[in-house]
Amino acid sequence: MAFRFERVSNKKQIKIFHEFPESLYQNYPNWIPPLRFEVENIFDPKKNVLFENGECERFLMFQNDRIAARFALMNHFQRDKVFNPPMGGLGFTELIDDKAVAKAMIGFAKEWHGKRGYKRFRGPVNFGENMNYWGLLVENYDEPPIYGMHYHAPYYRELFEQTGAQKLDDHWSYKREFEMPLPERLVKITDRIESRPEVSLRPIDMNNLERDAEYIRGIYNKAWSNQDIEEREHEFTELSWENVQKMVKQLKPIMIPESVLIAFVGDEPASFIVCVPDLNELSAETGGKLKWWHMPKVLRFKKRAKHLRTTVYGTLPKYRKLGLEALTFVRGIQMTKEAAPTLEYLEGTWVSEKNWLMQRSLEALGCYHHKTHRTYYWDI
Repeated sequence: MAFRFERVSNKKQIKIFHEFPESLYQNYPNWIPPLRFEVENIFDPKKNVLFENGECERFLMFQNDRIAARFALMNHFQRDKVFNPPMGGLGFTELIDDKAVAKAMIGFAKEWHGKRGYKRFRGPVNFGENMNYWGLLVENYDEPPIYGMHYHAPYYRELFEQTGAQKLDDHWSYKREFEMPLPERLVKITDRIESRPEVSLRPIDMNNLERDAEYIRGIYNKAWSNQDIEEREHEFTELSWENVQKMVKQLKPIMIPESVLIAFVGDEPASFIVCVPDLNELSAETGGKLKWWHMPKVLRFKKRAKHLRTTVYGTLPKYRKLGLEALTFVRGIQMTKEAAPTLEYLEGTWVSEKNWLMQRSLEALGCYHHKTHRTYYWDI
C-alpha cells in the first residue's frame, strides 16, 4: 500500500491540515474545530518561544494520493529529558479508521525521533503548555469538547493501542452545574479563610492586566514546578512573560473579571484561578475561523456564553495549607454566577488521575468526573 508524507510548509498544505478533520468528523455532531489562528500560533516560530530550543514539524499523510492522516512531531530536550529515557512528542493527530494508516504514521514518527537520538515518544501532546490540546479522548464521546480540549472519534483509541501504544497517564475533566447550590459547610469554611486579616481576594484588574498577569505567572511557575504530589511535574513548562502577555491580549475581549481571581497573603500574590468562557461555542459558529467581521460577535460573547472552563490555577507552596484553593474556587463560582447569569456549566479540566487532593476538592464543590484524556508512549 502506497503512503506518502509531506511536511507542511505552504498555504495549500496548511489549508489541508485544517480542513481534513472537517471531512473526517462530518458524521460526528459533537466535534468542534479548534480556533485556527490559535493552532497556527503554536506552529509559528515567531510566536512560540519553544522553537528557541526545540523543534516541531507538521505532516500530511496520503494513501494512494488521498489524505489519510495529519500530525505533528516535536522535541524540546529541556522538557523531554525529565523522562528516562527522554521522550519526544506526537500531537494534533487526525486519521481515518484504518489500521495500516495508523501503523504507517507511528512508523514514520519512530523514524523521525530515532534520527534525533530518541528511544521513546509520547502523545498526543502539544508544543506548548499541557493545559491545552493534550491527550486522547478515551471516555465520553457524547458531549462537545470545551475550549482547549481535544475531541476524538472512538476508533482512535483502538488504532493507537494496536500500534503498541502504552498508557503514560490519564487526566480527568470535571463538570458542575452553576445552578447547583454550594455546600453550606464549604461556604462557612471559605468565610473563615477570607476573614483572616492577612488574606484578601480580588478579581483581575482590567486596567492593570500586565501587572496582574505577572502576578499569575509568578505564582504558576513556582506552584507547578514544586509539586508535593507526583502530578505530571515532568510535563511542566514554565510560562514566559511573552506567552502570558500574548494570552492576556487574546483573552481580554471575552474575559469575565470575576472568574479570574487573585488571593493575597499580606501584599504577596499567593493563589489564583483563571476561568474563561468556552470559546468553542464561538468556534462552532464560525467553523474555527475568527475574522475581523466576527469581532462584534466576540465582544458580545461573554454576555451569552453557556460554559466556563477552569484553565489554570495555582498556589505558592508555602501557602498551600491556608485553604486558598477553596477560597478562589468558591468565590469564583459565587462571583461569576452573579456576573454572568447565562452560564450553565463549569468544567474543570486537566486533573491528574494521581491528584487525589484536587479530585476530592472538586467533588466537594459538587463537580463530577465526566471525561478522560489519555497520554500514551511508544518505544522505538
